[in-house]
Amino acid sequence: MADADLLNFTDDITSNVQQSELSKFSPALLTFAAVITGIIMVVGLFGNLLTVVALLKCPKVRNVAAAFIISLCIADFLFCAVVLPFAISGFWTRTWSHGGALCKLVPFLRYGNVGVSLLSIALITLNRYIMIAHHSWYARVYRKHNIALMIVFSWMFSYGMQIPTLLGVWGQFDYDPELGTCSIVPDDNGRSAKTALFVIAFIVPALLILICYARIFWVVHSSEQRMREHQRSQHPNPGTLNNGSDKRSTIKDTRETKARRNEWRITKMVLAIFLSFLVCYLPITIAKVADSHVHYPMFHIAGYLLLYASACVNPIIYVIMNAQYRAAYAAALCCPLSRLSGLTSGAYPSSPACHHIKKPERTSALASYIRT
Repeated sequence: MADADLLNFTDDITSNVQQSELSKFSPALLTFAAVITGIIMVVGLFGNLLTVVALLKCPKVRNVAAAFIISLCIADFLFCAVVLPFAISGFWTRTWSHGGALCKLVPFLRYGNVGVSLLSIALITLNRYIMIAHHSWYARVYRKHNIALMIVFSWMFSYGMQIPTLLGVWGQFDYDPELGTCSIVPDDNGRSAKTALFVIAFIVPALLILICYARIFWVVHSSEQRMREHQRSQHPNPGTLNNGSDKRSTIKDTRETKARRNEWRITKMVLAIFLSFLVCYLPITIAKVADSHVHYPMFHIAGYLLLYASACVNPIIYVIMNAQYRAAYAAALCCPLSRLSGLTSGAYPSSPACHHIKKPERTSALASYIRT
């Protein structure tokens, strides 16, 4: 009889612990999170699909950076389509009711898409760095097969480094009762891949991006100084210059200025994407590492919502910061569905909105500016 009472007492303790863990997230907070996640999902699906269609439809905005942006949009679209419905379900029902197999697959896809997104941003930043700081390498590095290999590598590496966790030999994907969702939990030997994944998939690419941008800013600043000194040496007395020579010099300077402004707009846009990535991903990363026992549930919910928002924020940045992308979006929205079969061809007649997109100046003008 005493043994039975002790067993019942132990079961009551286990039940109370489980209940206290789940009660850390209030029903109102979880309902709010479910609604916001649903909005993010709809905006992300529409925005990322529209971006892919716009970049494919308008040949004038299709460049090397656009290839990596398309990869980023596909990753974000899959995140919205595959991961967020389960997140909404978890917030709404306050439990996981989709079976053990999906409990392993969904976090695998979630972490994989995070890796693809950050590596895509790193590849775009590296593209900007080589374009501005090492233009002579550009044509050799960014051949079609090299671009394809870079994109394939970003996907294979992001998912491949999670295979040990998927197999359960270095942490495992399972239900985390403290978080109330499926995530990376310690394996039978107490090992977890969270810290290593954070360093490999977040810290290293982020440092690479920061180094590239520091170098870009230095090159642009140095080049502007050289350009001003060159102009002062070439035009000591503007009134005595030959009119024809002065006109040619003015045309050349204008052409180079347009090229610089176009490249700098794209570079600033990529920087905004990276900063938004940091703002969206750092809170949940810090929460998982510093508050693994969920002492501050509001911090975790806010972190998850920011993480999910990262899948829909990039198209908003494109619209705000780049007039060419705005025109491409207008072309995609005005395009009849019967013409979407020609999206991958640059020879088809594009939508009238595409004709208003100014084609960027040849990059040789930027190169001559950098070498001045």
